[in-house]
Amino acid sequence: MTFLTRRTALLAAATCAATLGLTAIAEAQTSIKIGYAISRTGPNTGGAAVTTIPNYELWVKEVNAAGGIKLGDKRVPIEVVQYDDRSNAEEAVRALERLINQDKVDFILPPWGTGLNLAVGPTLNREGYPHLAATAVTDRAPELAKRWPNSFWLLGTSADASKTLVELLSKLRDEKKIGDTVAMVSIADGFGIDLSSAARPALTNAKFKLAYDKSYPIGTQDLAPIVNEIKALNPDVFIAFSYPPDTLALTEQSRIAGLNPKVFYTGVGTAFPLYKQKFGKNTEGVMGIGGWSGDSPAIKDYLARHKASAANGAEPDRWASAVTYASLQMLQQAIERVGKIDRAAVIKDLQTGTFDTVIGKVKLENNMPTRFWWVGQWQGGEFYGIAPAKNEGARTAIVPKPAWVAP
Repeated sequence: MTFLTRRTALLAAATCAATLGLTAIAEAQTSIKIGYAISRTGPNTGGAAVTTIPNYELWVKEVNAAGGIKLGDKRVPIEVVQYDDRSNAEEAVRALERLINQDKVDFILPPWGTGLNLAVGPTLNREGYPHLAATAVTDRAPELAKRWPNSFWLLGTSADASKTLVELLSKLRDEKKIGDTVAMVSIADGFGIDLSSAARPALTNAKFKLAYDKSYPIGTQDLAPIVNEIKALNPDVFIAFSYPPDTLALTEQSRIAGLNPKVFYTGVGTAFPLYKQKFGKNTEGVMGIGGWSGDSPAIKDYLARHKASAANGAEPDRWASAVTYASLQMLQQAIERVGKIDRAAVIKDLQTGTFDTVIGKVKLENNMPTRFWWVGQWQGGEFYGIAPAKNEGARTAIVPKPAWVAP
């Protein structure tokens, strides 16, 4: 005969109750609550409206149309809670704290841009949420991935971006297609500061002559003086580590002023569909940060789905849009493999798993991908990746850039 002490009986009852409670909680999970704060107003609006918001909306729409995210043997729909971060770091942090503490969201999607991703990083790390930074380029990425093991830096480092660009320029110089004079401008924001800081030593080490090197404040309206100063120098290469509004302004002012170097390279926004819409035939030969494998069947399918879903048939950009959508596919696959709302386990799966995405198979090393597109170029109405040249689908650069034509 087995005798149970009162203490043993109470422990057994408590264990049974806890097990039944966990089972009830799992069965009661009727949705996955996902939150994000995104720039719907302020200077980041253009980037967020093209790269981030349409992909968040497309992913939620497609997942819910398929029945939701699979948790164990059932699927549950995504419930979205969102706020406007107003393109402001403090507001972005406050919004995330509201999502965590008041809305009790299960997962959080990141904001747009390098600066805001750096701003919200400590909060997401402290609270144990996966941080899939799909629109941030920073040399701090390897360090931050160690400090914040929940963070994943999917666009890579400024040093790699600058190194790849300079390697391409060096190759073009060796082929006698360009000279060695470079003019560089950059936005005084995390993105521009990081990229220009990495480019200076890379250009110097490669024996290029940096004839012009200036930054400008975020929100600068009149860039004509900068363009006119550069035109007077007649450089072989123009580099702008710019954000969308200034990318458009620099290109337009260069066309008006007749600044047409052999290599014309601009930053975020060059790969945007708006760039093609605004400049038409004048996009031919323009280089910029990013790119994609435009001939890939997966990319073509993603492009068609994006156009069908977005307002007015809007297209994605040809760089971080596909990376953003791929990050959402990775998150979904990690959640489904874990099979429950367990953020720590999802983070572990993101660190170690292999994922099928629109940009191909992705397996992270030290919380970062191993393959990036750093330089793209408009060719025949499409923005193809041209560097690194070893990437599958890389196109050969068109140099010199064709002359500007009348609009």
